[in-house]
Amino acid sequence: MSLSLKPVEWIARTLADLKDFPEEVQQVVGYALYLAQCGDKHPATKPLKGFKGAGVLEVVEDFDGDTYRAVYTVKFAGVIYVLHAFQKKSKQGIATPKQDIDLIEARLKRAKEHYLEHYSDQQQGEQA
Repeated sequence: MSLSLKPVEWIARTLADLKDFPEEVQQVVGYALYLAQCGDKHPATKPLKGFKGAGVLEVVEDFDGDTYRAVYTVKFAGVIYVLHAFQKKSKQGIATPKQDIDLIEARLKRAKEHYLEHYSDQQQGEQA
Protein backbone atom coordinates (compact mmCIF):
# COMPACT_ATOMS: atom_id res chain seq x y z
CA MET A 1 0.00 0.00 0.00
CA SER A 2 1.45 3.33 -1.08
CA LEU A 3 0.62 6.19 1.24
CA SER A 4 0.97 9.71 -0.08
CA LEU A 5 1.32 12.18 2.78
CA LYS A 6 0.22 15.78 2.42
CA PRO A 7 3.07 18.23 3.07
CA VAL A 8 3.05 20.27 6.30
CA GLU A 9 3.78 23.99 6.09
CA TRP A 10 4.61 25.94 9.25
CA ILE A 11 3.46 29.57 9.37
CA ALA A 12 5.64 32.12 11.18
CA ARG A 13 7.30 30.73 14.32
CA THR A 14 4.80 27.93 14.90
CA LEU A 15 7.39 25.14 14.66
CA ALA A 16 9.70 26.90 17.14
CA ASP A 17 6.76 27.41 19.51
CA LEU A 18 5.84 23.72 19.26
CA LYS A 19 9.42 22.73 20.08
CA ASP A 20 9.06 24.64 23.37
CA PHE A 21 6.24 22.30 24.44
CA PRO A 22 6.94 19.31 26.72
CA GLU A 23 8.08 16.23 24.77
CA GLU A 24 4.85 14.34 25.53
CA VAL A 25 2.74 17.18 24.08
CA GLN A 26 4.98 17.43 21.01
CA GLN A 27 4.40 13.73 20.38
CA VAL A 28 0.60 14.09 20.55
CA VAL A 29 0.63 17.11 18.23
CA GLY A 30 3.07 15.40 15.85
CA TYR A 31 0.88 12.31 15.67
CA ALA A 32 -2.23 14.45 15.13
CA LEU A 33 -0.49 16.21 12.23
CA TYR A 34 0.61 12.88 10.79
CA LEU A 35 -3.00 11.67 10.87
CA ALA A 36 -4.06 14.92 9.16
CA GLN A 37 -1.45 14.26 6.47
CA CYS A 38 -3.10 10.87 5.94
CA GLY A 39 -6.57 12.45 5.74
CA ASP A 40 -7.61 11.28 9.22
CA LYS A 41 -8.29 13.06 12.52
CA HIS A 42 -6.79 12.51 16.00
CA PRO A 43 -9.30 12.09 18.89
CA ALA A 44 -7.82 15.22 20.59
CA THR A 45 -8.60 17.30 17.48
CA LYS A 46 -11.74 19.38 17.06
CA PRO A 47 -12.92 22.32 14.93
CA LEU A 48 -11.81 25.68 16.33
CA LYS A 49 -14.80 27.78 17.35
CA GLY A 50 -15.15 31.07 15.50
CA PHE A 51 -14.15 29.65 12.11
CA LYS A 52 -16.82 28.48 9.70
CA GLY A 53 -16.93 24.76 9.05
CA ALA A 54 -14.30 22.24 10.06
CA GLY A 55 -11.41 23.64 8.02
CA VAL A 56 -9.54 25.11 11.01
CA LEU A 57 -8.80 22.53 13.68
CA GLU A 58 -7.11 22.52 17.06
CA VAL A 59 -5.31 19.80 18.94
CA VAL A 60 -5.78 20.25 22.68
CA GLU A 61 -3.49 18.41 25.09
CA ASP A 62 -3.25 18.75 28.86
CA PHE A 63 0.07 18.07 30.57
CA ASP A 64 1.17 18.63 34.15
CA GLY A 65 -1.75 20.98 34.89
CA ASP A 66 -1.25 23.08 31.76
CA THR A 67 -3.17 23.10 28.47
CA TYR A 68 -1.40 23.25 25.12
CA ARG A 69 -2.99 23.90 21.75
CA ALA A 70 -1.86 23.60 18.17
CA VAL A 71 -4.05 25.01 15.40
CA TYR A 72 -3.88 23.87 11.80
CA THR A 73 -5.97 24.09 8.67
CA VAL A 74 -6.96 21.58 6.03
CA LYS A 75 -8.78 24.22 3.95
CA PHE A 76 -6.28 24.03 1.10
CA ALA A 77 -6.23 20.93 -1.10
CA GLY A 78 -3.29 18.64 -0.51
CA VAL A 79 -1.51 20.73 2.17
CA ILE A 80 -1.64 21.04 5.96
CA TYR A 81 -0.82 24.51 7.33
CA VAL A 82 0.09 24.79 11.02
CA LEU A 83 -1.07 28.24 12.08
CA HIS A 84 -0.36 28.54 15.81
CA ALA A 85 0.98 26.59 18.78
CA PHE A 86 0.54 27.99 22.26
CA GLN A 87 0.07 27.26 25.93
CA LYS A 88 -3.31 28.42 27.15
CA LYS A 89 -2.67 30.87 29.95
CA SER A 90 -6.18 31.96 30.90
CA LYS A 91 -7.76 30.08 33.77
CA GLN A 92 -11.22 31.45 32.92
CA GLY A 93 -13.16 29.13 30.68
CA ILE A 94 -12.01 27.17 27.67
CA ALA A 95 -12.46 29.90 25.05
CA THR A 96 -9.45 30.77 22.93
CA PRO A 97 -8.27 34.31 23.83
CA LYS A 98 -9.09 37.02 21.25
CA GLN A 99 -5.42 37.84 20.63
CA ASP A 100 -4.82 34.21 19.67
CA ILE A 101 -7.89 34.18 17.39
CA ASP A 102 -6.64 37.38 15.71
CA LEU A 103 -3.20 35.82 15.23
CA ILE A 104 -4.73 32.65 13.77
CA GLU A 105 -6.84 34.72 11.34
CA ALA A 106 -3.77 36.66 10.19
CA ARG A 107 -1.77 33.46 9.74
CA LEU A 108 -4.64 31.82 7.87
CA LYS A 109 -4.48 34.73 5.43
CA ARG A 110 -0.71 34.19 5.06
CA ALA A 111 -1.32 30.48 4.50
CA LYS A 112 -3.77 31.29 1.70
CA GLU A 113 -1.24 33.60 0.05
CA HIS A 114 1.46 30.93 0.37
CA TYR A 115 -0.85 28.28 -1.04
CA LEU A 116 -1.80 30.40 -4.05
CA GLU A 117 1.85 31.14 -4.74
CA HIS A 118 3.27 27.63 -4.24
CA TYR A 119 0.49 25.06 -4.67
CA SER A 120 -2.47 26.32 -6.68
CA ASP A 121 -0.79 25.67 -10.05
CA GLN A 122 0.08 22.13 -8.93
CA GLN A 123 -3.55 21.44 -8.05
CA GLN A 124 -4.77 22.76 -11.39
CA GLY A 125 -2.18 20.62 -13.19
CA GLU A 126 -3.37 17.51 -11.34
CA GLN A 127 -6.97 18.22 -12.30
CA ALA A 128 -6.16 18.65 -16.02
